[in-house]
Amino acid sequence: MKILMVCLGNICRSPLAEGILKVHLSKIPGEFHIDSAGTGAWHVGSPPDPRSIAAARKQGISISDQRARQLKSSDFEEFDLIFTMDESIHIDVKKLTSHPAYHAKIHLLRTYAGDTDSKVPDPYYESDEAFDNVYSLIDAACVKIASAIQNEQRKTTGKH
Repeated sequence: MKILMVCLGNICRSPLAEGILKVHLSKIPGEFHIDSAGTGAWHVGSPPDPRSIAAARKQGISISDQRARQLKSSDFEEFDLIFTMDESIHIDVKKLTSHPAYHAKIHLLRTYAGDTDSKVPDPYYESDEAFDNVYSLIDAACVKIASAIQNEQRKTTGKH
């Protein structure tokens, strides 16, 4: 299964989401490829924001080797699930393809995880604490997503 996390510049939220989901999915059987991208090209080739790196490091996750990239049209075909961090990004990503099958792959991260609030706030202009808060929001969603993937695997394989 291939999963893509998408935010605006691919240096704050989506690198955290990539790193967090990798950790949660590493605990269940299966082959997973998790990546992240941004809708904008401002930071292409840059590492995650140092505050995202620090928020992840506090939880024992290293995301410092990631490099920002921009979402590309081939991502819609390559990835099975595409998670967006807020409504604005969600709308922008959906505008990039008119293919109904591709639209079905695009989900708001927190909504897919069952949260009533769909937004993962952009911490870029905020404090270090905002990055820790964003980490917590993404982590809670990724726990639920990993559990849902594991439950789906059990249904399809018949193993409990």
